[in-house]
Amino acid sequence: MAATPYMVTRGIVLRETETREADKILTLLTADRGKLAVIARGARRKGCKFAACAQSLAYSEWTLYQKGDWYYANEGATLELFGGLRTDLDALALGFYLAELTEAVTTEETVSDGLLRHLLNGLYALSALGKPPALVKPAFELKLLCLAGYEPLADGCAYCGRPDPEQPLLDVVQGVLRCRACGVKESALSMPLCPDALAALRHIVYGDPKRLYAFRLGEAALGRLSAAAEAFTAAQLERGFKTLDFYKSLQPAGPASKQNT
Repeated sequence: MAATPYMVTRGIVLRETETREADKILTLLTADRGKLAVIARGARRKGCKFAACAQSLAYSEWTLYQKGDWYYANEGATLELFGGLRTDLDALALGFYLAELTEAVTTEETVSDGLLRHLLNGLYALSALGKPPALVKPAFELKLLCLAGYEPLADGCAYCGRPDPEQPLLDVVQGVLRCRACGVKESALSMPLCPDALAALRHIVYGDPKRLYAFRLGEAALGRLSAAAEAFTAAQLERGFKTLDFYKSLQPAGPASKQNT
């Protein structure tokens, strides 16, 4: 062990898997090394010095060492546990979905500083700023897809060029805006928007990332934005998410689970 090189990195636990008697395998997202699988020996044992770090959605500074193809945890110090999530089941469930979604678009040992910051900001908006989950969800989904290389073209109708499409729709397969009367035969699946939902979509895609969640929508417009963002995410990534299913199971029926108040 004395000759084993150590590395220090900061990362958030995207997923934890219990293994053996008291160990965990952690999926960490780090800024400098991308996604890492880390074995945390004894993390489930009472008195483990890094037990708090080894839980989902914990952001910590880790000292790791590599042995073969695996990384092992040596030390950990928590930086942010997002305590506000732990007292709100809706926010916590959404946090797990944000983490699973982020994991889906990240790769092993690829620098992902922008993706990590986006996830941390989303969890902070839920935990500390008290932003409604119904607003955070579509904003996070759309911006994450932009950061991962799936940015939709939202500056005008892709067919007639009109900057403000008439009865706008988002083609979630091609990732373009269109007027309801344009591109009907070419569109596989389009989700209806409204002027307010379209303005919010453009704010998310093209606006200042620091003000990502600084918008307000009525319930109907938020419902349209949310449906479009979710459909766009599913179409682009071609998969579903169990954490999303759980989050949605907690929501009452309606165009948006919570109004933006």
